[in-house]
This record gives sequence, C-alpha cells and structure tokens, in this order.
Amino acid sequence: MSAVATRGRFDLWFFGLAALAAGTAANAVWMLLAPAAWYRDLPAGVPDTGPYNAHFVRDIGCAFATMAVAFALAAWRPRWRAPLLLLAALFFTAHAALHVFDTLRGALDARHWALDFPGVYAPALLLAGLAWAALRRDAHA
Repeated sequence: MSAVATRGRFDLWFFGLAALAAGTAANAVWMLLAPAAWYRDLPAGVPDTGPYNAHFVRDIGCAFATMAVAFALAAWRPRWRAPLLLLAALFFTAHAALHVFDTLRGALDARHWALDFPGVYAPALLLAGLAWAALRRDAHA
C-alpha cells in the first residue's frame, strides 16, 4: 500500500511515522542547538550517565537527526519502510541494551528502570514491533 491510500487519504503508517519523525527531529534539534539545556532539562536523569560533554550530546543529536530522516522517508516511501524501520529498531534497541547493561552493572541506579522506560525502552519495543510488522507486510505483498 502506498503512503497515500486510495482517494488521496493518508494511511495510519504515514501518520504514525510522521509523528515519530517530528518527535525525533525535535529531540535532535534540541540536542544540536542547546546541548547543555538538553543534558540538564531532559526528564531522564541524563546527568546520572556522566559529566556534560557538548560535543558528545551533539554527536548523539546527529544520530537522532538521522533517525528522524529515516522515519520521514519511511512515511513517504512505503517500499522503504521495512529496511528503514529495521535500522531504526537496531539503533534504538542497541541504545536500550546499553541502558540495561549500565543499570545492571550499577553505573545507573535502579530508579532508571522506570525513568528510562518512556524514552528508551518503550521506543525500542515500539520500533521492533513496527519493523516486524513492516517486514511481515512486505513478505506477504
């Protein structure tokens, strides 16, 4: 199915991926333009991960900007959805795995299980599910 369904209506995939693109882009822009504010004000306990480093925050902002572009392309190009979502799921799952590792080894305290759920674990789970659904959809097309 195309990004634009029959009769010029946009499909659910388009709207969901466009929302992911917008949210991810907003986070990337914040990281790139105001890294100290992002580090200090993001309600995820970022300072618990180590001392502030503007270059490092901007490096990660570039990764999030790349993911935003991937989500936007996936919204507009249905044939590209499965591979783009698979790559995005890989990035977000690797990010979540790093948080699991750091929490298990005590580098982050146990409150991070809950603190990291909305911004780290839930996106990884969501994207894994979306990638799986897109891959299944392509396999049956």
